[in-house]
Amino acid sequence: MSTKEQKIANFDPSQPGLAGANIYGLPFTPEESEIIIVPVPWEVTVSYGAGASLGPTAILEASFQVDLLHQEFPDLWKLGIYMDEAPEHWTSNSERYKKLAQPVIEALETGKDLQQSPKLQADLAIINEACETLNNTLHQRVSDWLAIGKKVILLGGDHSTPLGYYRALADQHDDFGILHFDAHMDLRIAYEGFTYSHASIMYNAIQLPQVSKLIQVGIRDFCEQEVSVVKSSDKLHVFTDADLKARQFEGKTWRQQVDEIINLLPNNVAISFDIDVFHRWYCPHTGTPVPGGLSYEQVTYMLSALANTNKRIIGVDLVEVAPGDTDEWDGNVGARLLFHLCGIFAKSNGLNTGVPITF
Repeated sequence: MSTKEQKIANFDPSQPGLAGANIYGLPFTPEESEIIIVPVPWEVTVSYGAGASLGPTAILEASFQVDLLHQEFPDLWKLGIYMDEAPEHWTSNSERYKKLAQPVIEALETGKDLQQSPKLQADLAIINEACETLNNTLHQRVSDWLAIGKKVILLGGDHSTPLGYYRALADQHDDFGILHFDAHMDLRIAYEGFTYSHASIMYNAIQLPQVSKLIQVGIRDFCEQEVSVVKSSDKLHVFTDADLKARQFEGKTWRQQVDEIINLLPNNVAISFDIDVFHRWYCPHTGTPVPGGLSYEQVTYMLSALANTNKRIIGVDLVEVAPGDTDEWDGNVGARLLFHLCGIFAKSNGLNTGVPITF
């Protein structure tokens, strides 16, 4: 019996997770784990609500309260899920460059011309360089895990964080689509001057030639520039929250809409999940909330439906989880969603997640 098999035999998933253990209280080493979660505690370019850099820690802490007997994936925990440790300087750099970014944001919001301020221009260049350094470091870190056969999930941080991750996926796959759950399009071009803004992640992603499709679901906030990007590219398909709800009100079932969305995706699919696609009661402290949104069940139904097709999920990122000062609700929802994302990722790749439980 291998060491991992011994750990499975000796581990009681019905008991509370030990706080000193890795994510979900699991006992496995990274070598013994099929799924590696790479946390990126970064939120340099946020211009409204803050806290996303604390998301990975909030999810980790809440994960110990998640029951491991998932109805759909009862044996998921046996595969091994391990959260990598982010370099300490990522957190300190996020705080440092976020402070440097605030005067730039404030200047733009008050109508000032950055061309008239060499100091702000220089700071903007420093911030863009720091974000590119993060992208490059993350690219290499994810590539190292992929090279030894691990399934890698990125856990942000704000929504700027997955770009290096997409570059690593692009090294391995000539063609893939992104299924993007979000309240926002994130198609602004260098928003507020930041090349790697959280509001520009999907614009930057579609510049990768390997990204052949971007399917956006739950969108309910966008600007004229973003609409122009959508209309100028055949890579993009947008399913706004308003349109999804209107079709539902008119008699189109959720399953029919899910099938329509999934059919637009290529064979290889990366999932990008911004927590603010949900109704706000699921994520009350997320940075840029918008009225409306999808339910947890609508989302997990679509994710599971995708995993049950012949399309292959090649990557997952979960971002913009921001914990509250007085409760753990955002972390709780994030931890449970992350567990489901691990399940559909594993199942889509042919790993044994067990027989779903029926009653």
